[in-house]
Amino acid sequence: MMAWNAEQGADFRGPLDVTRAATAVVDAQDTVIGWSPAAERLLGYPPQEIVGRPLATFLSPGPKPPVLPLPPEFRGNEIRVARHRDGHELIVATAVCALPGTGTAARVLVATELKDLQQWESRLALLHGLATQSPVGLGIYDDDLRLTWCNTAFEREIGRPFAEFRGRRADELYSDGKFVTKGHPPTLEAVMRHVLDTGEPFLDLHFQGRPPSDPETVHLWSCAYYRLQDADGRVIGVCEDAFDISDRYKAQRRLALLVEAGRGIGTALDVRVTAEKITEVAVPEFATTVTVDLAQGVLEGEVPATSRAAATSLVRVARCSAEEAAQENPGLDASPPRPAPPAPPASPAPPVNHSRVEYPPGSPQYRSLSSGGLVLDDTVLVVPLRAGNSTLGLVTFIRDGAGPATFDGGEVALADELVARTAVSIDNARRFTRERTASLALQRQLLPQHVPEQSAVELAHRYLPTDDETGVGGDWFDVIPLSGTRVGLVVGDVVGHGLQAAATMGRLRTTVRAFAQMDMDPVELLSRLDDLVAQSAEEQRSELGTPDGTYADVTTGATCLYAVYDPVSRRCVMARAGHLPPAVVAADSRPTFPDLPAGPPLGLGGLPFESMEIELPVGSLLALFTDGLVEARDRDIDHGLDTLGRVLSDRHASLDELCDRAVAELLPSGSTADDTALLLVRTRELDASQVTEWELPAEPVAVGRARDLATQQLHRWGLEELTFATELVVSELVTNAVRYAEGPVQVRLIRDRTLLCEVADRGHTSPHLRHSGEDDEGGRGLFIVAQLVQRWGTRYTPSGKTIWTEQAFPTTG
Repeated sequence: MMAWNAEQGADFRGPLDVTRAATAVVDAQDTVIGWSPAAERLLGYPPQEIVGRPLATFLSPGPKPPVLPLPPEFRGNEIRVARHRDGHELIVATAVCALPGTGTAARVLVATELKDLQQWESRLALLHGLATQSPVGLGIYDDDLRLTWCNTAFEREIGRPFAEFRGRRADELYSDGKFVTKGHPPTLEAVMRHVLDTGEPFLDLHFQGRPPSDPETVHLWSCAYYRLQDADGRVIGVCEDAFDISDRYKAQRRLALLVEAGRGIGTALDVRVTAEKITEVAVPEFATTVTVDLAQGVLEGEVPATSRAAATSLVRVARCSAEEAAQENPGLDASPPRPAPPAPPASPAPPVNHSRVEYPPGSPQYRSLSSGGLVLDDTVLVVPLRAGNSTLGLVTFIRDGAGPATFDGGEVALADELVARTAVSIDNARRFTRERTASLALQRQLLPQHVPEQSAVELAHRYLPTDDETGVGGDWFDVIPLSGTRVGLVVGDVVGHGLQAAATMGRLRTTVRAFAQMDMDPVELLSRLDDLVAQSAEEQRSELGTPDGTYADVTTGATCLYAVYDPVSRRCVMARAGHLPPAVVAADSRPTFPDLPAGPPLGLGGLPFESMEIELPVGSLLALFTDGLVEARDRDIDHGLDTLGRVLSDRHASLDELCDRAVAELLPSGSTADDTALLLVRTRELDASQVTEWELPAEPVAVGRARDLATQQLHRWGLEELTFATELVVSELVTNAVRYAEGPVQVRLIRDRTLLCEVADRGHTSPHLRHSGEDDEGGRGLFIVAQLVQRWGTRYTPSGKTIWTEQAFPTTG
């Protein structure tokens, strides 16, 4: 092994070394008998001038206090005053030693300037501190890459005195270590050999391993390797600097974990997705297995029960393990460099199937739920998910098989922070779930979820709210069954979006249905609706508004289109309040948009509403829609109407196909800047065999005649079982028409999904259902009629009124 000395290593000789200091040889009488070149350089005397002269010629006879301690191998160490040949004085440090092998009293006097000695001693103190006090591990390897010297920090890492491992190779000292940085040779010896051969240093290489002094813990060092050369440029070895950055690395990893958690946790307003995210973030960096169990109420958007029995019965919603993560990402190295001693086996976690999980008393999870604090149980760390005073569930971190088996204080704090962030996000998702559930329930109440089949029309519809989160908006449509097999078609638009607009829309829709059930014609219905909207707006303006002084209602300015289609006459009457006109596609014709008088939006008043009546051939297509379908920022409304007309021109497509095409072409991105409603209607006609009508004079004899005609028609339809009830209904209604009305009486029977009986006259007085007294001679007829039929009512026409009844067909056994 190459020796580490002054000739073949760094120059460690001091300024009083005889090979480099000013040296004079004196005899017993202090006469100079020898003089070195260094002495000539220091004092200026050439040898021929000083040899033979006394020592006092250039050196004071006594020391100059205070005496400076010098290296112990020299004796007679003193600080003295020397005189240069040119006369100026020098403060020098001197050392005297016997001249061996001469057999005389001759001595060697060694001198150097005091400042050189002080500088050297400072260097010695620095080297001593570097060797004994530096926290950086220093090791010097010779050209055979064997350890020749190390400092105290290096010894502490190895855990043994230097003498026990002197001459070892680096890979022998750290047999299980590895570099975690890339871009260099893979092993310690290969790195050092590269440095030795090329002179290229390596700085800040991260080396991971378990030092002999702490074999249970994985450490990380920041290492530097550089070549050593002597004064002549000869390569003598490699120096290794190693600083343990395990704590710093852990802090960086924890910070990175928190940053990753901040990026991932809480990005979705879904309870299960949020729970799965914390398991993905924590595995494998923090734990080998992570599970999340939540109370059932949290999944449903409710605040979980606080009772212990309910709290210990949770639902497993997320689980992730290092093995699963490695399978999903083959490039992920989830294992540390060397297996740790076997840890106590943890309870196996069941697969995630959203099944109920019961925690028995005494388990870490049960204790955590009961006490509300962190529970450490060897390799298990349980943290409760808490929001306010409620416990939403538990997050369980498990370490098994490899790596550090226990969680230190910093890791417990990290787990607490991760779970706290997750708890906030899960609670937000829970609240969103509750609000969305309420919004969807509101939508189900406000919009027709299932439109029943109608004899008058075939239907298809689409509804696309702007507010995807709540799923409701201010647009609406409706299909209202009316008497006489007619059907009312409604489409409307409320200013604004979201729940406020949806609530207003719900009030309008309910009002329209109530008015429609009273058999109002479109003009009267819109006029009544306009009055109520204006009245409601005025009443709310007189009340306190929102906290910022604004008026929150959005009813004023709403638009509406109402149409009534009669499948018997095939005529459609419609009116609109500031709404877009419908699209009409008659059989074998191009789409048109009738010039329907616009009328003012609801709540504004000032202008009357006007209706239009058109005849629709069988199979005609009627499209009612809101402006969100045809208006957009990148196109004008005429372009949207032309596109809609082109889509509706396909006579062979079904209504559902036409709805999908219209949405796809007019809303290609699937979203809209405004709420959108579309209602497509294809008209039908009742067959002549389903309708029969008679006109009778307003005379008493007409009662019997009407009864006979109705009975005969029921026999032709095979409805003999309804004969008795129908005779009573016809007799009472015709009798009232003859007694209280004017003009001829019209009787009409319609066989549709039910049996409809209508009696029309020229009177405008509506009959009233009342209870007759025991001594009354009349007044019981309409009461009897109401008991015999499913429904009955009155509708008014320009020429009078019509009393109608509806009976269900007899059930077949």
